[in-house]
Amino acid sequence: MKKVLLVGNPNVGKSAIFSRLTGVRVVVSNYPGTTVEFTKGKSKILSEVVEVMDVPGMYSLEPTCKAEEVAATMLKDGDVIINVIDATNLERNLCLTLELIEKGYPVIVALNIWDETKHKGIFIDIKKLEMFLGVPVVSTCGLTGEGVRNLILRLKEVKGSEEKTTTSLKKWQKIGQIISESQQLTHKHHSFLEVLEDLSIKPFSGLLISVFVTICSFFIIRFIGEGLINYVLNPFFDKIWLPFISVLGNFLGEGSFLHYILIGNLINGQVDFGLSFGLLTTGLYVPVAMVLPYILSFYLVLGLLEDFGYLPRLAVLADNIMHRLGLHGYAIVTMILGFGCNVPGALAMRLLENRRDKFIAATLLSIAIPCMAQIAMIVGLLGPRGGGALLIVFMTLFTIWIVLGFIMNKVLKGETSPLILEIPPYRHPHIKAVVKKLWMRTGGFLVSAIPYVLLGILVVNILYALRIIELFSSIFAPFLKHIWGLPAGSISALLIGFLRKDVAVGMLGPLALTTKQLIIGCVILAIYFPCAATFVVLVKELGLKDMLKSALIMVFTAIIVGGFLNLIL
Repeated sequence: MKKVLLVGNPNVGKSAIFSRLTGVRVVVSNYPGTTVEFTKGKSKILSEVVEVMDVPGMYSLEPTCKAEEVAATMLKDGDVIINVIDATNLERNLCLTLELIEKGYPVIVALNIWDETKHKGIFIDIKKLEMFLGVPVVSTCGLTGEGVRNLILRLKEVKGSEEKTTTSLKKWQKIGQIISESQQLTHKHHSFLEVLEDLSIKPFSGLLISVFVTICSFFIIRFIGEGLINYVLNPFFDKIWLPFISVLGNFLGEGSFLHYILIGNLINGQVDFGLSFGLLTTGLYVPVAMVLPYILSFYLVLGLLEDFGYLPRLAVLADNIMHRLGLHGYAIVTMILGFGCNVPGALAMRLLENRRDKFIAATLLSIAIPCMAQIAMIVGLLGPRGGGALLIVFMTLFTIWIVLGFIMNKVLKGETSPLILEIPPYRHPHIKAVVKKLWMRTGGFLVSAIPYVLLGILVVNILYALRIIELFSSIFAPFLKHIWGLPAGSISALLIGFLRKDVAVGMLGPLALTTKQLIIGCVILAIYFPCAATFVVLVKELGLKDMLKSALIMVFTAIIVGGFLNLIL
């Protein structure tokens, strides 16, 4: 099967072209021997099924990081190379283009983000550009699909050539000639988005904008999430699902083993979706009605911010404080993704170059960044107790994030990698692209969350039935009571936290805890260990030895912070 490689600088729209060629469903893989990720899929091009691969972004064939090493290695296996370049930044992109052509690779150039050229007063003569490069050139817009069909049709014109050698000086002279002959710039006043670009990168105005964006994002997530819960999902469970469950429960018979597993306990003679703890009650209600609405709204906001181009600017603004924690600014993206789900947050650590950075990021992510599912459960439990209780939980986690990061930066040997990041211009998000990402991310959450929730509830019910929970409670009761001030029954939540933290937080609800105990329980469950899915990813990223070191830090932090809160609250 032929391989078509999408190659280009970062932020040139390779992924958008890839999505147009292969569709939404793709496979994400690691290059053998590394943790550098690339995406591949299949497409029917010119009556032939080919494998399309989205190669990691690179600026030159002389690699400066692991991702560029992988990209350069993958080029050797490509039958056709689609060199995706940013039409609004032709001069910078042509350096890689000329290197590919000089190496004799079979290249076709996709002059992407073509729709932006007219907004920026840029005119490119494609025929002249083709003449200078000696390879096919096609204007495209990956978001709208403009030019992609023409790109496919012209693939048959692609052919390799003999390798040539050009000095760096001559290469830049040639680029200068190409630009002067094939590109014209016209005067154009700054647009509103361009003014906003400048403001959002300056320290003072950028900080104000980041606060505004954060607050707006919070209210949008809450508005959409609560709206879905109150007007869609709760009515469904109350009016449609509850009658079905009641009939099933009567058929199974209260007290029977199957009733206990599937329906759970009856609260005052009624099914309580939050407390009954059956597979078909709490097992479905928690991920679908309590968590999914907030996941959906979070990923919608995240997709809009990604496509708008705000996250790289946030990374630059955060670089100063992140360096004090032993990380560079782009690690903030790991933390932001972690708020949706810790698994993609952990995967995003691949953006960090050295092992020290990854270790610090993994530890801080696992300890102080609760996922949206866990946040939803914390808000559901502590919200009725007042805003002050919620403030204590999240301010405690934020303080741990700062203090622990500062300590690890001082203690761990090595230096923090510098932030080398290209900032793309602001662009209007394309709704279809945002919806595609939302669909994929939400589907991924459902596939990973529901099985773990059901497994967690099943394990709890079995442990209760076998009286194993009682055994653990009696063993750990003194520790729980004297150090953390928690009742012995909370041990079940701690055990299930290894599988799924949001379920573990929900298990605190039936224990009739005081507000102080709920705060301590929520903080400890956030700190003490990552959920099973995140743990598996972190072992793969860090290795078992470093992951065990990170886990020890989590356990000791949970003991110290829980004891401190028990002392002062």
